[in-house]
Amino acid sequence: MDVLGMTTQLLEMNPEYFTIWNYRRLLLRSFFGKTSPSTPGVEADSTKYDVIQRYITEDLGFLLPLLRKFPKCYWIWNYRFWLLAQATRLLPSSIVYQMWQKELSLVGKMLTLDSRNFHGWGYRRQVVSALEELSVAMGSMTNSMTEDEFAYTTKMIEKLELVQRALWADPDSKDQSLWFYHQYLISNFKPSPTGNESVMLDLSNEDKLVYLKTQVEDLLEMLQGAETSKWIYQRLIELSIMSKSLDGRWPVKVADLEAWISKLLELDPLRKGRWQDLRKQMFP
Repeated sequence: MDVLGMTTQLLEMNPEYFTIWNYRRLLLRSFFGKTSPSTPGVEADSTKYDVIQRYITEDLGFLLPLLRKFPKCYWIWNYRFWLLAQATRLLPSSIVYQMWQKELSLVGKMLTLDSRNFHGWGYRRQVVSALEELSVAMGSMTNSMTEDEFAYTTKMIEKLELVQRALWADPDSKDQSLWFYHQYLISNFKPSPTGNESVMLDLSNEDKLVYLKTQVEDLLEMLQGAETSKWIYQRLIELSIMSKSLDGRWPVKVADLEAWISKLLELDPLRKGRWQDLRKQMFP
């Protein structure tokens, strides 16, 4: 059996084995180095393009059953993105653009099956970014991506409202998954340190601030009668930090922020160091 086939068998048994993913990259990188067209775009090299495209397409196909079985395995998503990045580097833009479009459709279907797949949402963001860069490079930027992102923004806001209603029913629940999902959805309002936009591309900072303020008000209302829920205090602080990152001002009184940190220290003493560090970061 060839070495690539051996890595396939190992990864089918355990896709969390990141060393094998790295070794598979080395094998393909070596192959691509020997096969890469000497002059991109030259017709004589079309056969080499076909070979590279076939290998990448077959490897993407190998990943599909793994994604269905292990949809939250980071290494599968990471390797998939690497394959498409190699296609972008080695193949003509017209071919690559179609591959990324298919990928956007695929991740959309994955998220339809499980909208709480955080890896899937993060991966979708990368795919959209790659498509936009290719569109600009090809001089064919259209409004279609903006329209798609508007639709996703609407969907995510609707999800936030659904999650919020579920949290209202039991804010102190021992089931933490809803709070984690709420945290993920809210994180899309956060400015990206790299300068790239989040999933919510069509919202202005003013719109984000209004929505964050609404979330804070809802959580404060939820807090009445649920004063022992550490999740509410934690989320209030996170929302306040996001709001300040957008316009440089705290959305609530500093005394309230101090009080919430004190409640976290009281309710979650095992993470005392974390809350103390947070206080120092917020009020240096």
